[in-house]
Amino acid sequence: MRAYYRQLMATWGPQDWWPAYTRFEVIVGAFLTQNTAWTNVERALRKLRDEGALNCEGIRQTPLPRLARMIRSSGYFRQKAQRLKNFVRFLDTQYGGSLGRMFSQPTEKLRNELLALNGVGPETADSILLYAGGHPVFVVDAYTRRIFERHGLIGNNAKYEEIRRLVERALDGGASDPACDQPPPTSPLPGRRRHKFAIRRATVAARAFDEFHALLVQTAKHHCLKAQAQCAGCPLEAFLVET
Repeated sequence: MRAYYRQLMATWGPQDWWPAYTRFEVIVGAFLTQNTAWTNVERALRKLRDEGALNCEGIRQTPLPRLARMIRSSGYFRQKAQRLKNFVRFLDTQYGGSLGRMFSQPTEKLRNELLALNGVGPETADSILLYAGGHPVFVVDAYTRRIFERHGLIGNNAKYEEIRRLVERALDGGASDPACDQPPPTSPLPGRRRHKFAIRRATVAARAFDEFHALLVQTAKHHCLKAQAQCAGCPLEAFLVET
């Protein structure tokens, strides 16, 4: 895992995820990206922003039917609108509407609370924890699973928690490489937008989990395609040959 991390970082460089202006935008994006392409999510986020609803108060005050229309491009828009409402209600009830107070909770406690919300699975909960809150959890998605399976790192039936723990154990404390363990740059990468919250990762481990997940996504999109792997030129090609 550490060797994979170092190789991908050397190839792609820091990915600077999650591109957003605010923590709340990250949270909304984590809900909207369920079962759809990110391009569809971006259209929904733009609509919410244009309508002044991309904040807690906006979600809180917007009638459910109107909110659903705003995010229609993200698919399953009625369910997702209700889930956004549920999250804001949870935030208001448990933490007085304060994201800072919510994210100050211990990781496992907050993770269990998020997982108890309707429509929040492990990937959504961990995306919120890591990318909006800086908590040290690794996000497992279809891209990660695909690469790990093809490289023989996990079995076809590996559970989400098994994969998450595998990476977290390997990279806990960082990637053991000074170039990888440095904080993200303070200026945005070209074409990216970042809020100041994204610069301050809670721990070295959180930075490593953040970057490794993003690097795996980048690799899967360019080489480890769903239909057929394009291994020639892949930064992980040598690892595959060795297996």
